[in-house]
Amino acid sequence: MKQRFSLVSIVALCMAGCSGGNATAASPAPAPAPAPAPTPTPTPTPTPAIPVYAPIAAARPTTGIALPLGKCVNMGDHLEAPNEGDWGRPIADDDFTIIKAAGFTSVRLPVRFSGHALAAAPYTIDATFMARVHHVVDLATTAGLNVIIDMHNYDELYSDPNGNAARFAGLWKLVAADFASAPTSVWFELANEPHDQLTNANLLTILNPALAQIRLTNPTRPVIIGGEGYSGIGSLATLPMPTDPNVVPTFHSYDPFLFTHQGATFINPTPPLGRTFGSAADIAELNGNLQAVQNYMTRTGRVPFMGEYGANDDPAIPVSERIKYYGTMASAYASIGVQSCAWAYTNTFKLRDRDHWIPGLVEALQTTTTLR
Repeated sequence: MKQRFSLVSIVALCMAGCSGGNATAASPAPAPAPAPAPTPTPTPTPTPAIPVYAPIAAARPTTGIALPLGKCVNMGDHLEAPNEGDWGRPIADDDFTIIKAAGFTSVRLPVRFSGHALAAAPYTIDATFMARVHHVVDLATTAGLNVIIDMHNYDELYSDPNGNAARFAGLWKLVAADFASAPTSVWFELANEPHDQLTNANLLTILNPALAQIRLTNPTRPVIIGGEGYSGIGSLATLPMPTDPNVVPTFHSYDPFLFTHQGATFINPTPPLGRTFGSAADIAELNGNLQAVQNYMTRTGRVPFMGEYGANDDPAIPVSERIKYYGTMASAYASIGVQSCAWAYTNTFKLRDRDHWIPGLVEALQTTTTLR
């Protein structure tokens, strides 16, 4: 119970305490110092929510064809290395049944044909290397996967397009003839990520002769073309296309680069670790890229696909950040009807680590609700 004091009681108590004959009155006690005002706790800046991108049916072209890519993974750092095994483990015979069982429909197979062929006509490709490529493609098609055979890392073509045009066409003549009897689920990609001196301005001058060689033995097989600047989304604005009904455009996206390539020692200078994904700026950049792709489809009637996207697998990068990135990228492009192919399977920017898929990554990958 609370004690209650009247004004009279307070006065009486004070008189009793303050009288005492000749006693000297005590000095009043100093007033206590006021307590310091508490330091206000700063209100944390809320992390913006990443929009929910809902996949839709695959966009249908009004010009040319689109590929039934579905859920796709790149076989990165295998056959495009100087020698298979230089940049990670070789492809194993059971890899493609594992990939198929994980829900993938397609694989993109980068191959360094130029590093295993004669420099002069007839540009013969090493028979052992070609047999290895055949074996890998056969394993993938037997597993029920579509296969993109991509001519990758032909560096001399980028630095000197005119000086390598004849060899480039000659190599494709050989590859096309070798795969003329392959299933229709095998597709060709002419040149990975044109850059340096190979630009949209001279692209068809270099690519058309190679395409003509392909058509001698593969008259209707789908052929894929990407543009300048490493086939970035900006290349779509001026990407020229051959007058061929079975050619498909592609682009790559590693935005935001400081996130996707943090800790990547093959970049000089190496972007520092610690970057997260999903800021307002990241989402604004992604939405701008989506709009650029939509503008391309509206203007041309063609449906491209995203042939590469991915994020470094440095152990210091939380897997949760990679899951967020892969899931957002795949679903964002699927939300405009565009399919995509993740980089990569197991050697670099990996989705699978030795004997297991990294938990959450494969599940995060989305594709369109139909294949095409």
